Amino acid sequence: MLAVTILGNNSALPAYDRHPTSQLVTLDDQLFLVDCGEGTQVQLSKYRIRWGRINHIFISHLHGDHYFGLPGFINSMGLLHRENDLHLFAPAPLKEILDLQLKAAATVLPYPLHFHPLEEEGVLVKTDRFKVTCFPTKHRIPCWGFRFDQVKAPRRVNPDKAILRGVPAAFYDRLKVGEDYETKTGEVIRNEWVTEPAPKPQSYAYSADTLYDEELIDRVKGVDILYHETTYLKDLNDRAASRFHSTTTQAACIAKKAGVGRLLIGHFSSKYDKLDIFKEEACEVFPNTDLALEGVTYKV
Repeated sequence: MLAVTILGNNSALPAYDRHPTSQLVTLDDQLFLVDCGEGTQVQLSKYRIRWGRINHIFISHLHGDHYFGLPGFINSMGLLHRENDLHLFAPAPLKEILDLQLKAAATVLPYPLHFHPLEEEGVLVKTDRFKVTCFPTKHRIPCWGFRFDQVKAPRRVNPDKAILRGVPAAFYDRLKVGEDYETKTGEVIRNEWVTEPAPKPQSYAYSADTLYDEELIDRVKGVDILYHETTYLKDLNDRAASRFHSTTTQAACIAKKAGVGRLLIGHFSSKYDKLDIFKEEACEVFPNTDLALEGVTYKV
């Protein structure tokens, strides 16, 4: 299962009860935090998300609305007696910022914090079940997008067939990864007798802050869900370009050319109090578009 929960959907300034950028990506049993704008830990608590399940954080760039919530979040996890390793992927200067803040407060975290600088496009995390990659976007400062891919979805167990063949429920997780079952009498129950083929691997791409850039097309091609910023409506195309941001129709064009399944749009400018027009404009180009609304979980 792959899904994304929106914690913050606004750009630089909190406004109209909208918060700076932050998202939670769920991939099978893993939770990934993507960007950590001011108020992220409050949003996580509001939506009853278990912080302890977050073991990887990805920060796209060092504009404050994408990471000012991180120092507090890291410290709070320490106050909650976290012990598990936490992996942070971010532009290199962030390490110095965090080290200084921790030193100034004489804070020693009770858990290992591993900092991984983002330096080049490629794979950040890979297991036999999923991988996370990064790619550059075009913004005023170095900025990165992230792509989450299932490597191979688990097979689906048919409980009726499994029971008929005498396969215990405790073995189902092993069936999902393709193992055969051997009974106490030595009979081998072939995996394909009691399972069904895995569904197509699922994917999500977070394109981060960027101006209109067709180099993104190959990097996000065919994903089930694409998040693309739409800071401005289409009438402010020149302002978007000068500030290295995108408009509604530009995001929709990328989604259409990349052949994605669904488009989420966010990072709304605080100059707008209403958001419906954002969806209307994007849908004119790419109909399967949704607003990235806070507190909503979008599933593949």
